[in-house]
Amino acid sequence: MSKDYYNILGVAKNATPAELKTAFRKKAHEYHPDKGGDAEKFKEINEAYQVLNNPDKRQQYDRFGSDFQNGQAGFNGGFNGGFNMDFEDLGDLFGGFGDIFGFGGEGRGAKRQTRGRDLEMVVNLDFMSAVFGLEKEISFAKNITCRHCQGNGAEPGSKIETCSTCQGSGRVSRVQRTILGNIQTQVTCSTCQGEGRSFSQSCSRCKGTGLEHDNVKLKVKIPAGIDDGESIRLSGQGEAGAKGSPAGDLYLRIKITPHQKFRREAYNVRSEETIGIRQAILGDKIEIATVHGPLQLKIPEGTQSGTVFKLKDKGIPQLHGRGNGDHYIKIVVKIPAKLSKKQRQLLEELDI
Repeated sequence: MSKDYYNILGVAKNATPAELKTAFRKKAHEYHPDKGGDAEKFKEINEAYQVLNNPDKRQQYDRFGSDFQNGQAGFNGGFNGGFNMDFEDLGDLFGGFGDIFGFGGEGRGAKRQTRGRDLEMVVNLDFMSAVFGLEKEISFAKNITCRHCQGNGAEPGSKIETCSTCQGSGRVSRVQRTILGNIQTQVTCSTCQGEGRSFSQSCSRCKGTGLEHDNVKLKVKIPAGIDDGESIRLSGQGEAGAKGSPAGDLYLRIKITPHQKFRREAYNVRSEETIGIRQAILGDKIEIATVHGPLQLKIPEGTQSGTVFKLKDKGIPQLHGRGNGDHYIKIVVKIPAKLSKKQRQLLEELDI
């Protein structure tokens, strides 16, 4: 009985390759046995995808149905022996599953690379440095590429030979039985441990690892407006990877020392100013402090204690240059604890 591959994948007969791939990924996730799915259904989904994703096989299928496979030894869609699969798709789909069977992106003969370790360090800033940003030099210890052997692990001048087992690829093929049948996979070469080469003498400094530990200094730009607890990612500034592998990243976690006068709320600043009773009643002009420097603030007549004035755009610069926040100033009217006889008499005469 002819199988309806389009129906199996849930696509229309005019589905594009991209639509086929999306449908296959969705169905494979749903029915994969390792995820509690139906193994037979999973095989059927893969069979449908292998036919429809191949232009020649799809054309034959559209003309003759799934029976076009009969008598064709070259197409192993029935899962009785070995078979062809889009290993890259499955490697992307199942991550560790692809690593187990060796058909992820590295399963095609590429050497495995171990990325360097990511690092994190705390950078302490005072309040104003965080407001306006600065360039700061930091120092820390990490693994770096060995300067004696330039990271290849061999003593300079020693003989380096290509591995005869894997011919320099770092990977060897083997046939493995799985729930899907026999699959030819690639695994790390045990002779050279995936290096693809060997050398007569290991580096005297790094003992063949290609890495050494050292203190490094780095100038970093702290952007204006960064807040406490935020992080800066410096790509490739983490620890070096072994044998030429990519370096990790460095994450700088910002810790800001509180200011004695200013309090931050997002990109806004809050502070308090104290005035006397006479200033509150009659009004006045006072000098106030902002992150941008001193300013004159007009106190209107009859200002009540607790009144908040807003200074637009006098707050903290927003990241990526989108203007400044605002500065909010709360007025506190100071009430004298003791009055002289004359002061008391004057207040009584005012009758306010």
